Amino acid sequence: MEYFRPKNFNESLRYLGKLKSKATLIAGGPIVIPDIRAKILTPNALVDISYVKDISYVKEEKKTIRVGGLTTISELASSNIIEKCAPVLSEAAREFGNPLVRNRATMGGNLADASPAADTATPLLVLGGMVVVEKHGAKSRQIPIEQFFVGPNRTVLKPGEVIREIIFPKPGRYARMAYTKFGLRNAMAISVVSLAVLVEIEDRACNKARIGFGAVAPRPIRAYRTEEMLTGNEVTRELIAECCEMVKKEISPISDIRASAEYREWMASVLLKGLLQQIFKEK
Repeated sequence: MEYFRPKNFNESLRYLGKLKSKATLIAGGPIVIPDIRAKILTPNALVDISYVKDISYVKEEKKTIRVGGLTTISELASSNIIEKCAPVLSEAAREFGNPLVRNRATMGGNLADASPAADTATPLLVLGGMVVVEKHGAKSRQIPIEQFFVGPNRTVLKPGEVIREIIFPKPGRYARMAYTKFGLRNAMAISVVSLAVLVEIEDRACNKARIGFGAVAPRPIRAYRTEEMLTGNEVTRELIAECCEMVKKEISPISDIRASAEYREWMASVLLKGLLQQIFKEK
């Protein structure tokens, strides 16, 4: 196996363009290293971008937040910008793995792995995230986060493309948001169900609603029909109950070692009820 360690992002793209299908990209390594040890992955060439610093950042602009693809989960968790502007993403980062994993895992890597339970995907769904990808010799692409995942461990990334950054608009002044993750233990748990909610409330009415789920479908998803039920209406106890029934029809969980499909369906409804009650009580 050949090993390459580019110094910057453009050099990384050149290596990938030259090596083509021979190359395997590695950043933090919490997925790639175990796969190599287990011989699930046998790369001909390893391109290590963990030393590339020019795409590791959290930037606040006038209307937008930009997060570099190599920003670690621990940097997200400790970012004052993320805590202020996107607390759902901050909370998801704090509940990600353990300190060792958070120090190595990257934002881009978590998305590129495309697990249905990807911790950062759920909050990005409600924040309106865009994934910016680049390839050597080609123009960059901006992909809405809800279009980025196509199935378990599958994305729309083309060969040679790398996640440069993730961008999302700053939530409006009336935005309220909340996040929860349910697993079988308090630490190092893959989600049984994860959920993020963002709503905009004005004059007792819900002007906008976004609901993102993880681990209840082949990919992270938004509950569009449930969002429509909330939008434009005053949120009452009865409406919340109707939303909790609707969301069961929007998800397609599986049974696995962590939970049955029926349990995931029930928990999705219970967690949604709790977050909606929390948000509208705070209002």
